[in-house]
Amino acid sequence: MSSALSILLIDDNRHVAESLALAVRLAGHRLDHADGPEAALSLLAARRFDAVLLDLNYAAGRTDGAEGLALLARLLADDPAARVVVITAHSGIRVAVAAMRAGARDFVMKPWRNADLLATVEAAARRPLAEPAAPSPPLAEPPVRLIGESAAMARVRELVRRIGPTMAGVVVTGAPGTGRGLVAAAVHAASARGDTPMTIVDARDALALDRMGAAHGTLLLRHADRLGDVEQERLRYRLPDDARCIAVADDAAAIVPALARRIATIEIAVPRLSEREGDALLLARHFVRLAAARHARPAPRLTAAAEAAVLAARWPDEVRGLATAVERAVLLGDGEWIDAADLRPAAPALSPAAEPASRFDLDENERAVIEAALREHRHNVTHAATALGLSRGALYRRMARHGL
Repeated sequence: MSSALSILLIDDNRHVAESLALAVRLAGHRLDHADGPEAALSLLAARRFDAVLLDLNYAAGRTDGAEGLALLARLLADDPAARVVVITAHSGIRVAVAAMRAGARDFVMKPWRNADLLATVEAAARRPLAEPAAPSPPLAEPPVRLIGESAAMARVRELVRRIGPTMAGVVVTGAPGTGRGLVAAAVHAASARGDTPMTIVDARDALALDRMGAAHGTLLLRHADRLGDVEQERLRYRLPDDARCIAVADDAAAIVPALARRIATIEIAVPRLSEREGDALLLARHFVRLAAARHARPAPRLTAAAEAAVLAARWPDEVRGLATAVERAVLLGDGEWIDAADLRPAAPALSPAAEPASRFDLDENERAVIEAALREHRHNVTHAATALGLSRGALYRRMARHGL
C-alpha cells in the first residue's frame, strides 16, 4: 500500500458501517459513513474522497436500485472523476451492470469478504480514468456541489452542466447571500479550465482592472452592473481576448448590451431560499455537519419545531444567514438537539406582517410543526404526538383539522 485512502460509505445499515469501519481502519484507510443521499451529498460538498462505496437501495423494501442509480448519476454529474464502487446483492447483477454502464468503477456483491471488498475499492481508487474529458481538479479540493433538491435548484444545476463546458460569458444573478459565488464556481469547475483558479476582479477597483490584463484563464467579475455606461464600455475594451468571463451581478439588465455580449451571454438566476421548496431544511442539516466538523463538536439534530422554524423563517442574508444561525446554534448549544429557540436570535426578520417572537409558536404554525414532526418520525403518529407533547387522539384531531 503506497498511501492511505479516504473512503465514503453510503449505506443505510448502521451495522454494516460499523463492521466495515473496523476492517478499513485495520487496512490503514479512513472510512466516513453517510446513511443516505442527503448526508452523502453534504459530506461530498465538504471534502473530497478517494473512493465512494455506494449501496443501491435505502428505503425499506426497495430492491430495484433506482435510488442508488439516481445518486450515482448525481455524483458523476457533479464530479466525473469520482471513483464509485457499488454494492449489490447477488440477485441484483442486472442493476450492477447498469451502474457500471452509468460510470461506476466496479461493484461488490453481498455478502462480501472484507479483503476482497478492500482490494476492489483500492484498485478502483488508484485506477485512472481511461479517457478523461478534462484535467481532474487537485484531489485536495472537493468538487463544487450545489446542495438542494428543489425544482429551482435542479434548473440551476442543469444550466451549469450545459453552459459550464463552453466558453460563453455567464452572469449569475440573484439576491446577495443566495450562493451566487458558489454557482459561478460551479460554472468554472465544469469547464476545461476548472483545474486552474479563477481571477477575481471587482470591476469598481481600478488597480484590480490593471492586473486583469495578465489573466488568461477565467475571470470572475463582480459589480460590473454597478458601473456607469462609460465605465462599462471601458471595461469591455480592457477584458483579455482569451479570458472567459463569469460575472456576478444584482441585475443583468443594468449591464449595457455591448458588455453583456461578452460577459452575460447566458444568465443563471439563483433563486431565493423561499423559492426553493424545502431546500432550507437540507441546507440547515448540511450546515450543522459543517459547523460540527469545523469546531470539533458532536453534530446535534434539529427538533421538529426547529425544522418548522427553518422552513417558515425568511432568513436575513438568505442561505448565508441560515448558515450563520446554524453555526451559532452548534457553538452555543450544549445538548444533542437544536430547538427553534436556538435559531431565533439569528433570524429576527420573518414575513413583514409577522411578529418575530411568536413566529415559532405551535398555535401560529401548527400545520408546519405537525408536518415536520410527522416527517421526523416517519409518520408514526404515536412518536410524533410524544415529540409534540400531545396525546395521540389530540394529534389526530389536529391532523384532521389541517387536512393531514
